Amino acid sequence: MLWWKAFHIMFVIAWFAGLFYLPRLFVYHATTSDAPGDERFKVMERRLFILMTIAAVGSMVSGLWLALSWWRPFPIWLHAKLALVALLLGYHLLCWRHLQAFAAGRNARSSRYFRAFNEVPTLILIATVLLVVLKPN
Repeated sequence: MLWWKAFHIMFVIAWFAGLFYLPRLFVYHATTSDAPGDERFKVMERRLFILMTIAAVGSMVSGLWLALSWWRPFPIWLHAKLALVALLLGYHLLCWRHLQAFAAGRNARSSRYFRAFNEVPTLILIATVLLVVLKPN
């Protein structure tokens, strides 16, 4: 069980690293006007998205394994954590949509939008860590 927990933590850290960095790449990509820079950002974003998706899948698999090994009914805090994970998955999918827009050359969002967009996973992380550590009833 502790191995699963350790892997879950490592996958979550890797996933959040991607969720923090990809929108930052979007900020810089939105201000790029030269073709070589545009292509460089497309490659970086695509590769990062692949890695963070692998980390997301690892987080889901290891988290599901931990949740299913829970021998008593799920506590309230775990339901709230799962809701936050669902929000995070939605954010991940929204990152994919932005990635697709940049790849097709049809991004309509400003760097200012992406600066604000970049703060969402931080808020979800704070709420999740507080739920897991404090375990409110």
